[in-house]
Amino acid sequence: MTKLIIDGKEIDVPAEYTLLQACEAAGAEIPRFCYHERLSIAGNCRMCLVEVKGGPKPVASCAWGVRDCRPGPKGEPPEISTRSPMVKKAREGVMEFLLINHPLDCPICDQGGECDLQDQAMGYGVDTSRFAENKRAVEDKYLGALVKTSMNRCIQCTRCVRFSAEVCGVPEMGATGRGEDMEITTYLEQALSSELQGNLVDICPVGALTSKPYAFAARPWELGKTQSVDVMDGVGSAIRVDTRGREVMRILPRINEAVNEEWISDKTRHIVDGLRTQRLDRPYIRENGKLRATSWPEAFAAIAAKAGRIDGRRIGAVAGDLAAVEEMFALKELLAKCGSANLAVQGGDAFDPRAGRASYIFNPTIAGIEQADALLIIGSNPRKEAAVLNARIRKRWRTGQLKVGVIGARADLTYDYDYLGAGTDSLGELAGGKHSFANVLKEAAKPIVLVGAGAFARHDGAAVLALAAKIAADLGAFKDGWNGFAVLQDTASRVGALDIGLAPGPGGLNLAQMTTYGTLDVLFLLGADEVKVPDGTFVVYVGTHGDRGAHRADVILPGAAYTEKSGLYVNTEGRVQIANRAAFPPGEAREDWAIIRALSDVLGKRLPYDSLPALRQAISKSAPHLMRVDQVEPGKAEDVKALAASGGKIDKTPFTTTIEDFYLTNPIARASAVMAECSRLASGKMLTAAE
Repeated sequence: MTKLIIDGKEIDVPAEYTLLQACEAAGAEIPRFCYHERLSIAGNCRMCLVEVKGGPKPVASCAWGVRDCRPGPKGEPPEISTRSPMVKKAREGVMEFLLINHPLDCPICDQGGECDLQDQAMGYGVDTSRFAENKRAVEDKYLGALVKTSMNRCIQCTRCVRFSAEVCGVPEMGATGRGEDMEITTYLEQALSSELQGNLVDICPVGALTSKPYAFAARPWELGKTQSVDVMDGVGSAIRVDTRGREVMRILPRINEAVNEEWISDKTRHIVDGLRTQRLDRPYIRENGKLRATSWPEAFAAIAAKAGRIDGRRIGAVAGDLAAVEEMFALKELLAKCGSANLAVQGGDAFDPRAGRASYIFNPTIAGIEQADALLIIGSNPRKEAAVLNARIRKRWRTGQLKVGVIGARADLTYDYDYLGAGTDSLGELAGGKHSFANVLKEAAKPIVLVGAGAFARHDGAAVLALAAKIAADLGAFKDGWNGFAVLQDTASRVGALDIGLAPGPGGLNLAQMTTYGTLDVLFLLGADEVKVPDGTFVVYVGTHGDRGAHRADVILPGAAYTEKSGLYVNTEGRVQIANRAAFPPGEAREDWAIIRALSDVLGKRLPYDSLPALRQAISKSAPHLMRVDQVEPGKAEDVKALAASGGKIDKTPFTTTIEDFYLTNPIARASAVMAECSRLASGKMLTAAE
């Protein structure tokens, strides 16, 4: 620790701190534009100037290290002033320079009310300027479908350049020219290709980069703000949903160091228009091959007429990717009362909840990636399956302390890796210690074996999972305080479904068996749209959008989207989170658990809860850990070792990626025009690269 005197207050700080960090630790407020705690230091806005006693001029505190400060002539600690007349005059001068070319268009700027430049001009600027010449003009740039540019406002802080190169790992932005001719631009005026590009809008301290889909839509003070969690993938990023009236206007990230830091993916941020379009707002019944709108009692009566007179074992249920724990639990209870154990969650056939929680969660935790020193990725493309988690892997890789190996399809993951092979043959060789990467894992202090959907979503997924667990056990992934077996779930519902036992019971059918011709008479789809149901099965679809599931349904019951209900979700690391209601469902749509509760009455199988708290109380008796919000119930290494011993027959086919199009993975995304445009740009980019 190093002693400093800051504004007359003595403080001890680590020697590796910058002066800016030291001043903030002492309680001083330091203005800044180019400095960002998650990016490298540029030192080019000069707004953070402070006075070091004995120095001839103010210094940039973001680029000046504590260890660079010299003690006084008698060995006294260095003295720093953040409020002296020299500092005040310097900051006013810097602000005057920044505003020389800045257009005064705050009334029509989308950043108005959330702008660092506005705030700091009020706090540190003056009300006059000595500059009388014409302001310079800069041409706006095309950055794609998500980021709108107004480059006259740019102050060349280079945050966007550093973010795209360091966090995204796709260095598509840079600066051209010098002095007054300097411009921030993309190479070749091309659309950005990163899945995290929407974060550029958040880190831009002025209105140069704003959200294109949200342009001129609302002012921040008009919006209601609701804290929630994202369900577009299995990461469970912390988000804030901003609404005006009944309408969701935008989605922004919240800081959660344990999960998403302060980033969210573009799909999380920009599916907002998908919440408004192609919505199911009333029940429908299929008659003579066509769907017609109906009432709730008539829809329930049609289901009762079909389900009431058949054997319960001929009824099944499949939960979709966006389902919350509450409705999945209610549906499981309803089927149990009907005498059915035919339960499944999309993509979950390889997992057995009875094998223990450690067999299907990301045991090292997402934050634990930053302690890992070796990573084996099996059948996964984290960049598409969990873009924010992939950024965390890249963050660790950039320190030079993480070696990565991949078995599966080749892809640009934004970091270097050793390619070990395409399929199960390579996995078998690694298990036998024939690959050099086996030694890397053995010698690592904290290795991770990451298994993705490309490995476990196959028909031999359980056997592949067992082999991956064997590799983890044999190569030292289990140590005191460390469980390196990591299953990367690519959907928000799967861990929660497995936690409450939504899987085939004794004598029950799994998803593949339920979708075989002739096995079921009635199938409930709880927002499950990736299921191909054979002819002859009566399908009841509870969901939000007129997507694939609704097209196949015989009865449609309109449900609530994740922004329209309070629901529990469990992310891939097993962290329990709550999505809060920010708006209300459209038309006659209702919360999914309430629909299932009402249907149970009509079927004569009444469920014993009439309110959300009563339902959650029933869940807590079945799975007590689901009531411990924002906590991870750790899995046991013994369960993974038991899984490793289960074995199974494995096919020789190579692993494939389960997500072909990052932007169109669920009904909300497929209803979004913005996501459709992003998909078109991404596929166009791939075609160009192939040519």
